[in-house]
Amino acid sequence: MRSEGAAISRTRAERAEAALDTLTAAPAAPDRLHRVLEQALVFAGAAFAGVYTPGDDPAQLRLAESAGLPRTLYGIRDGYPAAGGSPVAEAHRGGHPVWLSPEQLAGCPEARRTPSPDFSLAALPLGPAGSGCLLAVSEHPGGFGADDRACLELVARAIAVPRAPEPPGEGGEMAPDAFSLAMDSGRVEVGDGILRLFGIARDDFDGRVETLLALTVPEDLPALMSVVEADHMSIGERELEFRVLQPSGPPKWLRLRGRLLPGGEGRSARLVGTVADASTLRSDVTDVARVQRLAASLATATTVKDVGKAVVAALRGPLKADRLALAELENDRLVVTVLDPPEPEAWPEVWRTEWRTEWPDAPVRAMPTLATALREGRSRIWPAGSPLEPALAEVGPGGLAVLPLPAGGRMAGACLIGWDRPHHFSPDERALLTACAGLAGQALLRAHAFDAEHELVGMLQRTLLPRRLPRLPGAVAVARYLPTTAGLEVGGDWYDVIPLADNHVALVIGDVQGHNAGAATLMGQMRTALRAYAVEGHAPDVVVAHANRLLLDMETDLFATCAYVDVDMEEGTAWCVRAGHLQPVLRHPDGTAEILRAEGGPPLGVLERAEFPMTPLRLLPGTVIALTTDGLVESPDVDIDVGMDRLAAQLATADPEHLGLVADALLGGAHRGDDVALLLMRYDGMAVRPLRESWTVWRLPEAVRHARRFTRRTLRTWGVSPETVEAALLVVSELVTNALVHTDGQIRLDLSLVNHRLRLAVADSSPRSPVKPTSIGWEATGGRGILLVEAVSAAWGTVPVSGGKQVWADLVPNG
Repeated sequence: MRSEGAAISRTRAERAEAALDTLTAAPAAPDRLHRVLEQALVFAGAAFAGVYTPGDDPAQLRLAESAGLPRTLYGIRDGYPAAGGSPVAEAHRGGHPVWLSPEQLAGCPEARRTPSPDFSLAALPLGPAGSGCLLAVSEHPGGFGADDRACLELVARAIAVPRAPEPPGEGGEMAPDAFSLAMDSGRVEVGDGILRLFGIARDDFDGRVETLLALTVPEDLPALMSVVEADHMSIGERELEFRVLQPSGPPKWLRLRGRLLPGGEGRSARLVGTVADASTLRSDVTDVARVQRLAASLATATTVKDVGKAVVAALRGPLKADRLALAELENDRLVVTVLDPPEPEAWPEVWRTEWRTEWPDAPVRAMPTLATALREGRSRIWPAGSPLEPALAEVGPGGLAVLPLPAGGRMAGACLIGWDRPHHFSPDERALLTACAGLAGQALLRAHAFDAEHELVGMLQRTLLPRRLPRLPGAVAVARYLPTTAGLEVGGDWYDVIPLADNHVALVIGDVQGHNAGAATLMGQMRTALRAYAVEGHAPDVVVAHANRLLLDMETDLFATCAYVDVDMEEGTAWCVRAGHLQPVLRHPDGTAEILRAEGGPPLGVLERAEFPMTPLRLLPGTVIALTTDGLVESPDVDIDVGMDRLAAQLATADPEHLGLVADALLGGAHRGDDVALLLMRYDGMAVRPLRESWTVWRLPEAVRHARRFTRRTLRTWGVSPETVEAALLVVSELVTNALVHTDGQIRLDLSLVNHRLRLAVADSSPRSPVKPTSIGWEATGGRGILLVEAVSAAWGTVPVSGGKQVWADLVPNG
């Protein structure tokens, strides 16, 4: 047995060495390093392989090339400090390999979020110390075995220290089929051959990538955008086919091959590659190429539906199959995720009797042959005429392939491929189906976990943010929130719109440090605290100071930034308080926009005795206030000051009449590497301004009489009817008397007339609310005041105000 194992090991190592010798002996090609890395996936079973080398800055090791699944699945970064403690740095400095098992990785940052518990890592030096290293990741239980390690060492020896290739158009004339796209500006240089394929004359091309994208078939645009957007690409090569519209006739198929070159000092990242007419290329694709294409598609598939679409594109057309179904296995039921074709009539009757939502839900017990295949865990093929139960026979009367999809030690589901006419299954085709089944099973398991976690994250985020914004007097507010696409962590950004007394409104936006459940929980606590302090009637600086003290008392390591704007809708004035947050942006009615230079205090939770100064604002009708978090204006390629200037410029050119469209347009350029919160409010001014007067009640023997006289004079000036005045005097007498008798400190009487509704309010320093007696005897000398107030008022109540309370009563004047 030992000799047989050694023979297998030698055979695999020899095959890897032969493949690498062939690649390195061939003339140098732009994709040679990528193809060498692919051998680590084929022969060593790696899920990811990447090369790190010193860049322009020797203190940093940068990712020069990668292959396999996206690095973000494993928490792997684009760069590591050469002097740091990462496995990459250790292999680079020491010149010796580093092998880390799942147990050793349990406490490392790279293991914080992985799709498999069997996450192993290897870092191998590229020659002597200081030359860089090869980083590989495995999801196999037990990590890299002896055979895998031998193959990885061969791959590491075959890798030459790469030099960043020069983008087309930067060292010579652009080839006819080449292009170079700047990822930050969207400017693209293209060869004359590409312009001919798109039907554009050189003089008519404006150099914008949007001009080319506008000529593509709309259905192909999402796939194309996944290539031309940097957020969706890892360093490496991508290939896809898409269609462009023609002046007459059917669309033309083109094939794009591209790779993302990372940016450096003074230059942005660029997407470079070629575009060719797909009809002139080879139509016969090898089985290895099909597996590679499926692996590339599944690497970017994040949902179960994405996995299904990738499998359909990779198998149904190339195999000339008539139907394909991809299903997840849930207990004893086959929950079909993707059907191609999607029409119910194309599928067996038993499937159509088990409809659930948009796809059928078929019981496995109705298909014992399928149940056996799933239990055995190996692909099965039945040629035409095989005796099968109707539920399967009708799927492929000319031939049926059932591919169990193994993943993580269990069956994730099954893929069924059927032909109507007799189909001959060659040995290569059988091997292709088996290889694709393993890839699809792993991708389906990852996507299912992604879908479940994404739904959980979304539900948590929706719970913590306002479900809807309130209707405001004299203003319109809209808000948007975009979670980050860099991972599944819930963000700490939040916003709130808080209606306050006397037609005041508080606009709040904030950001808690971090992207995890702790940050989200703290975000919910801070939002609730700020709302509670604001509703109590505190001044804006006091509200923020209270929140700062609360965060310090919570003894958390996290801090938060916040911007708080208290707007007086009646007067068109506002007070702004900042706690380490971005400045608000104002768009004035004349179309100009400015970044408010408001004083600010430190972030919340940093200093115990922090001061939060208030900055006054003057709002004219038509003014738009924009509050945002740094995810909208800052990215690795854009400085925050540049982003703020860009936001102000976009806001200046927007139409404030359609505030929702303005918010959507502002979010269109979001980097999505961080979550984004955006809050906009357009101040229109109140059509009818309430009438208000206030009176400070001094503790004198004649205090009640003075309060009554002030009330009578004010209400007569407002034209309130005599009957309502008499009722108001009774209410004022009772409320002021209660405050004088039962409280200490200052007392204030407020009168307001809003929309023919008169409000009488008395504020004092006691937090205790008056209690309405349940019963009063005939001999009682007190306790009837609140009953009298209730009898003559349309409504009454109490609200907390700055450590005390305000007792109010509403009257509806008759004229």
